[in-house]
Amino acid sequence: MPVQPVDYKIALLGPVPYDHITMWNNELLNRYGCIIYPCIALSKLFGRKARITPVAHVRKKDQQTVKAIMKGHPGIELLHINADLDQGDVMVLKFITKYKCLEKQYGFMNPIMPDDVKHLLDSDYFIVLPVTDYEVSLETLQFIKSYGEAKVIFDAHGATTAMTSLGDRVTKFWVDRDLWLPYIDVLTMTPEQAKYSWFAKEYTLEELEDSEDMTESDLQVLAEHCFSFGVKALYIALAEEGCLVFYQDGEKTVKEYVPSIKLDAPVMDTTGRGESFMAGLTYGLIAYDGDYIQGARFGNVISAQRTRGVTYDVFDERDEILRIVAENYGEK
Repeated sequence: MPVQPVDYKIALLGPVPYDHITMWNNELLNRYGCIIYPCIALSKLFGRKARITPVAHVRKKDQQTVKAIMKGHPGIELLHINADLDQGDVMVLKFITKYKCLEKQYGFMNPIMPDDVKHLLDSDYFIVLPVTDYEVSLETLQFIKSYGEAKVIFDAHGATTAMTSLGDRVTKFWVDRDLWLPYIDVLTMTPEQAKYSWFAKEYTLEELEDSEDMTESDLQVLAEHCFSFGVKALYIALAEEGCLVFYQDGEKTVKEYVPSIKLDAPVMDTTGRGESFMAGLTYGLIAYDGDYIQGARFGNVISAQRTRGVTYDVFDERDEILRIVAENYGEK
């Protein structure tokens, strides 16, 4: 059977963790996460117009279930869900508020390396979604950028998160940040991740213990530093408040706040919210010819939709998503 031609080719690199979740209301959930959410959201947005390829390493006992979750969603190609080494992430998440949780990690996938993406170098976009620092190697981004014109959208979650020998997931400084920036086109992070992506050369113990949150001026300095290495846009995801976008217009740095949307549904589950934002962001950049603000708008809508249920069936079809974006932000 001939392969159906597609308009866009998108690869998503990251884990598919098996999450044991205790919600803020003490409800217990066991579910696979991370790159599953943006894959399904992208399928809703593009349908068969895109080849959507998740690249992940999983345990052998999880491989068929993970594939079954995504099978049947148009455009998703499942050839790169690999279980050869029988390693995959296993997480324990205990929510203390709707947007904050304590995290443990008891299993870890082997890193995604150049050999895992060598057949995907024709991709237009690589969405890189590590949630712990080892999961996607710098060598892989270098390899991607050395072969072809693909754009790399990178989430800083993994770069600022490590796992201790007791399984505790802890925040860390992204000390080797400047080695990564030349291979990233669009960078996303939360305010906390931004705080650990911008650091002094040396601290006193008191400064480390009493570090303050970054101001918008501080964030702009970080953005301009990233731009000096070739990054084109920096997105700061503000949870319920929306998104702050920095990008360059010629020699000028543009800063724009894109407010969140209000859904006619309560917040049920915030796991996968950041990963889902990446799907909307990518669609906005592709469909609107690199428009960074449209990227933020679609990112806000898709991440908000992720919160309205505990299943994978939370994302609307494309026409409804377009209607919601127009209703909240105006026609483009």
